[in-house]
Amino acid sequence: MMNCLVIGAGIAGLASGIALQKAGHRPVIFEAYDAPSDGIGGFLTVAVNGFDALETLGLKDDACRLGFPTPLMSMYLGSNGKHLIDFDYGGSLPDGTTARTMTRSELYGMFREEASRRGIGIVYGKRLTAVEERPDGVTAVFADGTSVAGDVLIGADGLKSKVRDLIDPSSPAPRSIPLLNTGGIVPAGVLPPGTIDVEVGRMKMVFGKRCFYCYMRDPDGRVWWFANPMERSSEDPATLDAGARKAWLTQLVERDRTPMAAIVAATDDVIRPYRTSDFPGIPRWWRGRMVLVGDAAHAASPSSGQGASMAIEDAVTLGRALRGAGPEPIPEALARYEAERRNRAELVVQWGRRNAAPKIRGQFKRVFEDMTLPLVFRALSRKSADNFDWLYHHHIDWDTASTAGS
Repeated sequence: MMNCLVIGAGIAGLASGIALQKAGHRPVIFEAYDAPSDGIGGFLTVAVNGFDALETLGLKDDACRLGFPTPLMSMYLGSNGKHLIDFDYGGSLPDGTTARTMTRSELYGMFREEASRRGIGIVYGKRLTAVEERPDGVTAVFADGTSVAGDVLIGADGLKSKVRDLIDPSSPAPRSIPLLNTGGIVPAGVLPPGTIDVEVGRMKMVFGKRCFYCYMRDPDGRVWWFANPMERSSEDPATLDAGARKAWLTQLVERDRTPMAAIVAATDDVIRPYRTSDFPGIPRWWRGRMVLVGDAAHAASPSSGQGASMAIEDAVTLGRALRGAGPEPIPEALARYEAERRNRAELVVQWGRRNAAPKIRGQFKRVFEDMTLPLVFRALSRKSADNFDWLYHHHIDWDTASTAGS
């Protein structure tokens, strides 16, 4: 049994702590901020591969009680309302589980409560500043002057990971994608009946004249939406107050043949826009007794729809790799973990970047693409859904020893 120091108490860190405990070790999770992040963040979708990994952790049923099913998506042009294509969002697991959309806070809360129930310690106000490596372990040094010794250290500290820099100071910086992310949830009953032109469980995604966006209804009548305005050097919408943000977004969508302008107007709390980044790839995920999981290793654009699912897969794969490991085989186990995860993770990053590319549309590109996108999606609709098996039908067999590339 090893003492595992997990840096970061977000979804990746909490999932890693649970997986490491399942593997027979003693994890403690250290969070830089002084308190839990309940109520923080927008919403996300957990795909079926994420639920498959949650099943291994004994959390699939709990996660299936969060949010609502979103197994379908459709693409439209905002300029003329033309329907482009319908997609099945990854199909379903054998028991019928499909992708589900939920708030980030709901998913985080589920993991935090489960970690507490299982006796996994979470220590707040511990910002990592250094790691001292020894032949027989590691010591995490924190900004408050304290330090903790352990056998292995897991960096689940996100896009701006300190652990990543300690593993390899030459790691590249995150790569910018010129899109912003914002969104919100409209309470039930605020919009007039018949306003929302999409059935429950289907995401309606729109290539608007000036902005890409998506909206959907949940079974309780709420409307969930996100938007990806282009990032421009002449303005920073993150500095706008709530009213100005709403006016800015309304101006971007009001010329489209959709109810999006009404949706924005009915939203009380529009998420402050934030920038989009990903990683093209980093030189290494581990060194000695330090290793990375989640966005610290392979941040993908939100357009991948895989951020949470990939973090959970990482946690399960790392737990399996370290199952039964003691001090001596740690480097070998971490190498197996990276070999198993790297190719898949980097493919998902590429997938997310490809999905983001059509959203980056200036005026002239938009006019051209509005003419060509129907042809592109018609060709895509003729391809077999099997083309996406690699993404959604990934399974990690906990009871089988991990091998490189398995």
